[in-house]
Amino acid sequence: MDNICSECNTDITEAEYNFSLHRFDRPLCREHQRSQYIDSEVVNVQTYADHEKGIDSNNISEKDSMFIENIIKGKIAETLVGELFTYLGYGVFRYNIANSLPGVMQLLKEVRADAATNIKRMPDLVIQHPHSGEVYFADVKFRKNETFTFDDIGPDYPYENCYFIVVSKKHIKCITYTELKEGKEITPSSRNYLGNRKEFELDKDVIIRFCDFAIKFFDAV
Repeated sequence: MDNICSECNTDITEAEYNFSLHRFDRPLCREHQRSQYIDSEVVNVQTYADHEKGIDSNNISEKDSMFIENIIKGKIAETLVGELFTYLGYGVFRYNIANSLPGVMQLLKEVRADAATNIKRMPDLVIQHPHSGEVYFADVKFRKNETFTFDDIGPDYPYENCYFIVVSKKHIKCITYTELKEGKEITPSSRNYLGNRKEFELDKDVIIRFCDFAIKFFDAV
């Protein structure tokens, strides 16, 4: 019997059939595998968004409430970007120690020691190109105003080979440490979109879909 997609009845290869059956419990063509994957991953990010909406500001101070909200928004942005690269075949590894030690950012929020500063500055992700094997540091930021400049990291930032991926309510943009140092910036009118980075060779249609997620999750921010 021919292998066909259960959604559109398109013929699929034996390899596509076997992979889809293992991953999604039903045969799907590549296009419907893509849609199924993205729709399923949205649940993980939605958990952060729902948690943010559920914060009871009456029980915590305004300062603590803002700190918690910023952590949650940062986690949503980091998850969004991590899932984007994972979907496109990249190896994605959580690098910042805060990812492996729950509560460490809350512990360090009032600490001014060098060690605490270095932990806070650690890039969020290490991503590996699926074809070239090239490895990159990526630090993910959420910016409501879609602005990111060299002043946001400071002259003594230690990871000079880092890429900064800035998620806003409408776009996902990217800039390197070197470009920031040269005076370039991310602004609402700048065109340094993540999809334009030749190093990554990303599918712009997939990025647009993930931008739609950003609009959904950050709409009320």
